[in-house]
Amino acid sequence: MHHMSTLTPTRPLARTNFASLDLTRIAGSGKKRQLISLQSLAFSTGPSSKDPSSSDQTQEVSTGPGVPQKKALLHENIYTLPNFLTFTRLVSAPVIGYWVLQGEYTSASILFGVACVTDALDGWIARRFHMQSIVGTILDPMADKTLMTILTVTLTMQHLIPIPIATVILGRDAGLILASFYYRYISLPEPKTFKRYWDFSIPSAEVKPTMISKVNTAVQMAYICLSLLAPVFDLTGHVGLDYLGYTCAATTIWSGASYVYTKDAVRMLHPPKKL
Repeated sequence: MHHMSTLTPTRPLARTNFASLDLTRIAGSGKKRQLISLQSLAFSTGPSSKDPSSSDQTQEVSTGPGVPQKKALLHENIYTLPNFLTFTRLVSAPVIGYWVLQGEYTSASILFGVACVTDALDGWIARRFHMQSIVGTILDPMADKTLMTILTVTLTMQHLIPIPIATVILGRDAGLILASFYYRYISLPEPKTFKRYWDFSIPSAEVKPTMISKVNTAVQMAYICLSLLAPVFDLTGHVGLDYLGYTCAATTIWSGASYVYTKDAVRMLHPPKKL
């Protein structure tokens, strides 16, 4: 009488679909266990199963010789209130820049103040109601940098910020933007398509601002805010504003270097495979 051996999974599975189960051979007692081939094996981790052939939803991995499996690819909810507030700050940036070029400094200052409030509010909501997202760690500094870049350019064009200080600020931001494109590409899980590259519901890297970067952001915002308010309150060319500009340039250079020398400033969720 033959005894059938039992295959026991090493960890519990939520749901398993066997489209085809091919038992090539089941050995009798006293013989070695033979290979069991499991074809089209798919795991469902949610309430409804996805198409395992979809490369946007699954990624093939190998957990043992001759046993291909599929695992769910990480997606996250990007439609949250903090991300919405961040997006409004992103949209308001060109409006503020347009008003600066038109000499409407009061209107630009008011909208800039609203943008600063949303910057503090979206972070508080994300922490208070557990709405943090990996895409938020990228979108939030992107909105800040877009706003700062547009204001730096337009205020320089209006001769409210010296060109050397503006060059330092813009040069550092340009370097960080190019670096973010590079890290997005190398950390994006296969397949690396144009559509998936811009699909921010697929997180691939997380940016952790350094301490000096946070200090620099505060100094930059103070300097740009006061430069924007200077024509409103007749403070253009004030010596205190000049010293603040030099401090802003120094912290900008320091913060840019910190991203190069700080080990955990950028954490890749899907490190590239070593050749």
